[in-house]
Amino acid sequence: MADNYLENRYDELFGSGRKKTVVKHVGQSLDTLLKKNRSYRGYDKKTLVSMEQLKKIVAVNPLLPSGRNQQVLRFKLITHDTGAEKVLANIKLGGALPELHLPFEGTEPEAFIIVCSTVPENKIVDIDLGISAQSMLLKAVEMGLNGIIIGAFNKEHTRQEFDLPYEPLLIIAIGKGAETIRLVEINEDENHNYYRQEGVHFVPKVKTEQLIL
Repeated sequence: MADNYLENRYDELFGSGRKKTVVKHVGQSLDTLLKKNRSYRGYDKKTLVSMEQLKKIVAVNPLLPSGRNQQVLRFKLITHDTGAEKVLANIKLGGALPELHLPFEGTEPEAFIIVCSTVPENKIVDIDLGISAQSMLLKAVEMGLNGIIIGAFNKEHTRQEFDLPYEPLLIIAIGKGAETIRLVEINEDENHNYYRQEGVHFVPKVKTEQLIL
């Protein structure tokens, strides 16, 4: 078959002088995904995350770089039906806003990815951990979901509850975010703490020009 077979067939059917229309399918840009990838502490209970969705999110990991290519991270997937209430009993959200007691009742996340390591935590593991967590959240956003990385949790209780063979390092909540979150540009010497006003969650971010040395 000639390399230009399809082009020749197009010309036979529509005429060689007819203008061809090229349709490009463009997904969300990285900037768009990053802007949507906010830390949600409240979720829409009507949207239940399935085990298959969690597996798709974890499936980004074989595509990621890994220090010394050790690939030591392992993942326990938890849904509404497989122990979400046990995770909720061991996590804390909204550390900078303790007076709000987040998440509000009726907005708790009900799907989680518990991230463990097959070796003791070290600098290389932590680098892999950050890359993995961010990449999985970006995949969740691409799928129309949201999430948050949780470092404040009872590791020993969590390990016992799910009979984990390795120490859990992070928990990532996944769901459909039910909050309004806005980024606020600030100077590097201003307060970095997130805050809420009239139900809107504001996240200060240092200006790009002040990040560059």
